[in-house]
Amino acid sequence: MGRKEPAMNDRVRRHKDHLTGEHRLGDLGQLLFAVLFAAAWVGDTFFLRLTIVFPGRLPWYLRVPTGLAVSALGWVLAARGMTQIFGDNPPAAGVVRTGVFSLTRHPIYLAEILLYLGLLVISPSLAAAGVVLAAAVFLHFLSRYEEKLLRRRFGRDYADYMKDVPMWFPRLRKKGAASRSF
Repeated sequence: MGRKEPAMNDRVRRHKDHLTGEHRLGDLGQLLFAVLFAAAWVGDTFFLRLTIVFPGRLPWYLRVPTGLAVSALGWVLAARGMTQIFGDNPPAAGVVRTGVFSLTRHPIYLAEILLYLGLLVISPSLAAAGVVLAAAVFLHFLSRYEEKLLRRRFGRDYADYMKDVPMWFPRLRKKGAASRSF
């Protein structure tokens, strides 16, 4: 008598069919940079205040709303990208050209950088900015690695997507066949 696997395994299996892969150190590196950034930013902002720059030049009532807006944009990009790829209705295997993936090829990584930048606007710490710069270089490395995997798997379709949709910064004007349904 065969035992039927729980429905959850079918759902997990469906979720993985559309994924291509990521660098084995990607999640660990992102976690490490998040911890380093938090330590540098919190430590410098609230305790040491060694590398805080421009505190009097730009008043808090401009820094805080601007920083919160940048961070909120990061949260929106992250939430939409994660929901689109890992949500209850994952896309079919293929190049995803809709939603936030029609704006930038790496919206989740861009969201991470925006979250950091938003906090830097609120309290500009040079120590934390150094961590953000290193994290951005790391995320660019991860992006390039993943794009190699995607080009290998999807060939010409992914190459066309790379021509149509910018890697990091959304275009102000529509170019190519990419949909702008955000």
